Amino acid sequence: MTEGRTECLLLELGLTPYAPAWELQRQLVAARKAGSIPDVLLLCEHPHVITQGRNGKREHLLASDNVLRQMGVEYHVTDRGGDITYHGPGQLVGYPILKLDEIRRDVVWYVRQLEEAMIRATAEFGINARRSQGKTGVWVDASRGEEKLAAIGVHLSRWVTSHGFAYNVATDLRYFDLIVPCGIPDRKPASLEALLGRAVCREDAGAALAKHFGAVFGREMRPVTREELDEQLRECFVAGGE
Repeated sequence: MTEGRTECLLLELGLTPYAPAWELQRQLVAARKAGSIPDVLLLCEHPHVITQGRNGKREHLLASDNVLRQMGVEYHVTDRGGDITYHGPGQLVGYPILKLDEIRRDVVWYVRQLEEAMIRATAEFGINARRSQGKTGVWVDASRGEEKLAAIGVHLSRWVTSHGFAYNVATDLRYFDLIVPCGIPDRKPASLEALLGRAVCREDAGAALAKHFGAVFGREMRPVTREELDEQLRECFVAGGE
């Protein structure tokens, strides 16, 4: 471990349905509150799913339940911040489980650091990403004007974070037509592949994101397997009498 940096476990979940990933987050949050595990960053992709945050409006879902079923798109109301968004294959979703009061008790700062990690990762692909005044997320200047490359929606409980960010790598952007993304009707989504005009390896994007995530939060990223993480959770629950 690099001197002066705290360990953060890094788990690549791969393609994972939304509900099991959300349940894993709940278990990790409970274990992190108890101090039984270190910080964790989950990286995954989801099958087609639309999620609505605490501040979301149902009218920002533009498709009927029947259309969603026909297209194989799930719909979940969640406890994260933000409005409505889409997740799907080719999109890199990150769920940090951080004990924020051991880093900095500042939610706005936390969101800005998530943005910073993605801005730095995007620069590795030769793209100048940035923040946009008054809007959360990561933005780029494209031929059609300002477009959104990444969305953020977080939840905190006793200063332990969950939910996180969605970063478009090779996302099929047509699925965003089913919603008003993040409740902003006049801004379109972007992806690394669309911006570059070539294929992008999701693993390369994940490695860049994990590296810069560790840098901005002062964490040494340690890759683990799902089996290793599950074993830590079992030990936590046994020790807690659950």
